[in-house]
Amino acid sequence: MNNKTPLPDLNTLEKKWYVIDAADQRLGRLASEIAMILRGKNKPTYTPHLDTGDFVVVINAEKVVVTGKKGEQKLYRRNSGRPGGMKVESFNKLQARLPERIIEQAVKGMLPKNTLGRQLFTKLKVYAGDSHPHQAQQPETLAINTIPGGDN
Repeated sequence: MNNKTPLPDLNTLEKKWYVIDAADQRLGRLASEIAMILRGKNKPTYTPHLDTGDFVVVINAEKVVVTGKKGEQKLYRRNSGRPGGMKVESFNKLQARLPERIIEQAVKGMLPKNTLGRQLFTKLKVYAGDSHPHQAQQPETLAINTIPGGDN
């Protein structure tokens, strides 16, 4: 008597590519949608310990928005590992310098903190402009509305 749940065959599992335009989108809501697609939670074949998700290409990363005073107050920290090596930067400064890192950090925080999470993170591609080098994969455009009551 075999009453095990069947696992999806990873060799035949189709991985899609999605393009998401981050222009005028809320950072956290956008990041949680991206994390769900990367994990594959939007598919019937979702399995918690397997990589069943799709690839996500994010364009216009420099146009993502945060609400309230988070532009000045939200801080991003990184450490060189040396004594006194902590660098702190506000959202606005990091957005001007490396806008891709903001979305990458937000999504990474919503993925599992293990080998699977690191593997899923490699399927996220973030670009500042509105062009990307993944046309060969024929990505589908995915519209995400992160502004409640908004109609964009």
